[in-house]
This record gives sequence, structure tokens and C-alpha cells, in this order.
Amino acid sequence: MNIALKQLRVFVAVAQEKTITAAAERLFLTKPAVSMALAELEKQLSQPLFDRHNNRLTLNSEGKRLLPLADELLQRTQSIEQLFAQTGALSGSLAVGSSDTVGNQLTPFLLRDFRAQTAHTDQSLLIGNTAAIVKKLGDFELDIGLVEGRVTEKHLVSQPWLKDEMVIIGHPEHPLLTRNKLSLSDLEHSEWVLREAGSGTRDYFLHHLAPGIDNWQLAFELNTTEAIINSVAAGLGLTCLSRRAVHHAVQEKRVAELPITLSKQRQYWLLYHKDKYNSPLLSAFIAFCQHWQPGSDPVIAATEGNDLADLT
Repeated sequence: MNIALKQLRVFVAVAQEKTITAAAERLFLTKPAVSMALAELEKQLSQPLFDRHNNRLTLNSEGKRLLPLADELLQRTQSIEQLFAQTGALSGSLAVGSSDTVGNQLTPFLLRDFRAQTAHTDQSLLIGNTAAIVKKLGDFELDIGLVEGRVTEKHLVSQPWLKDEMVIIGHPEHPLLTRNKLSLSDLEHSEWVLREAGSGTRDYFLHHLAPGIDNWQLAFELNTTEAIINSVAAGLGLTCLSRRAVHHAVQEKRVAELPITLSKQRQYWLLYHKDKYNSPLLSAFIAFCQHWQPGSDPVIAATEGNDLADLT
């Protein structure tokens, strides 16, 4: 058996892109060349690697067994090439995925500090909801994920990362803001503007707040934090978001925080595939994340006040 690296590159690209056409565009190859390389690989292995339906290819059980091994071999090959092409301790590319709050409020500062410390600059950042990041980690499209939603997938390593504080906000003239202190029971019959299903913020509301409110209504479902904040500022309902995310809107008095006492701590998580090859670059980035001090940035520090010690 003589499996070529080109065949493995084609296999991984097709597994991630789901179609021959998309894989060919990604690899700058013709569709016949991609089809031939994939067919040769399946012939050598004496196994089909995909289920084929309506021009879409979905990994079958044999393909899922091969994917982590193929990804590792390609990563190791890239490391060898870059070892002799570049100087410096860290080389290669790093694909980072972050859920909405983490990706907009923390990850840019994290990457800035990582670049300053290591001089490594070849990183990409994808921002989506937790479910989307988990899916791409499972397909080896991302190297690491930083999310606010709890993940239970067995194929992923999930490590506690930072902590966050959640707040409930409403329009500055919302009737509940005339009260000095609120409880969950005071939120009966309230309307809410929430993130879409699959979001860590939506999961937090459903598991920590909704069980204590017998009657609540979904006013709007939106897929960005800024759209939710603007909807609350327009008086369309209440919402529960990260204090980091709403800090500027509260400072500008577009929205106001409700005086409610509840346990509002939320855990962030660092994720990677358990079969992912931990290259020196990925290992260094994981270690950097675990020791990073978010309060070093004045914007982030302003959102946390005296609670920064709880974040590390």
C-alpha cells in the first residue's frame, strides 16, 4: 500500500467541504483530479470512505476513523516543511474558533497578547455559536475552540477556562427598574430577546433563569449580541447577557441592569479534539490560554471591576 499525501489532502478537504466541487476550489485542483485522488485512496484501502447522496459526500464510519490520522499526518508534514523554511520556536497556522461573547470580547485581546509574546502571527479566528464551533472542531476544521456553552461531546477535550458574570438588562425606563431589589418571581409574564438555539448564552438562560420563571414569552430570537442589545434598547424585551458584552451600552445609558440577586457566574471552556495532533504551536497556545490574564487590558478590566481575581 502506497498512500500519497496528495490523496490525504484531498480526503480531508472533501470531508470538510462535503462536495467535490468545493474541495477542488479549496485545493486549486480540477474536479476530475479530486475525484481520481479520492477514488485511488478508497481503492487502496478497499473501503468506501463516504456515503454519497445528491452530489454530497458524508463521512461514513471508516472515513471517521481515518480523518484524525490523516489530519495528524498532514500537520506533521507541515511542521517538517516549516521547520526548515522558518526560524523561531513556533511555526504553522492556528485555526481558532470562538463563540459570540468570547470571540468579540476576549479572543482578539488573547491573540494580540499571544502574538506579542511569541511573535507568531499566523492565526485565523472564526466566530459562531457554541454548536457551530463544536461541529467544526469535530470535522477538524478548527484547532481549538473557546466557548461559553458547556459541551459534553465525547470526542472533545473540554477544559474550564475563564469565568464570566451574567446580567439582566432592560430599557432604561422599564417598570422593573423602579424597584430597589428584584427576584426571579418578579419576572413573571416578561418578554425576552434571546440568542438562537445552540448559543451558550441561550443555554444559560434556559438552564439557570427560565426554570425560576413560570411564565415568560420569547419576543425575538436573534443571532448577534449587538442586535439583542439594540432590541432591548428599543424596548422590545429583557435579556440576559455577559457583563462584558453590555458594558458599553450600560455606560451609554442605552440599556440598564436590573437589580436582581441570583447566581450569575458562568464558566467558559477551552475545547479541542481528543484525536487532534498537539503540535508545538497548539500546545503552546493552550498553555498560553490557561495562564492568560484578561484584566491586563483596560477595556476588559473596566467590565469586571474588582472581580478580576475570579477570572483566573
